[in-house]
Amino acid sequence: VQLQASGGGLVQPGGSLTLSCAASGRTFNTYAMAWFRQAPGKEREFVAAVNWKGSRTYYADSVKGRFTISRDNAKNTVYLQMNSLVSEDTVLYYCAADTYGVNPRDEEYEYDYWGQGTQVTVSS
Repeated sequence: VQLQASGGGLVQPGGSLTLSCAASGRTFNTYAMAWFRQAPGKEREFVAAVNWKGSRTYYADSVKGRFTISRDNAKNTVYLQMNSLVSEDTVLYYCAADTYGVNPRDEEYEYDYWGQGTQVTVSS
């Protein structure tokens, strides 16, 4: 599985941004997907996950109510819609695939394929 994340950039506090992650190499609608993020000098942390068909989602408390994860299996793409962004959201975002599971999970070790990361900067 190859994952290509995109959509990062500079956004003002309170603004919105949508990240995309395009997958290839294996039938997309057979595994769960997730977004993680990592700030410099810190461990990577879970953001959101979605099951194989997009019917179940799971969020970190820090983003619940502000971020929405979704997937389009026809386009082999998972999205992360981010609203009400704050400076603490300024980190590198990674998409990940759990090719052994179909349900959304929040542990990094569950995911066996990772994208290259896309930078989100929230600043005025």
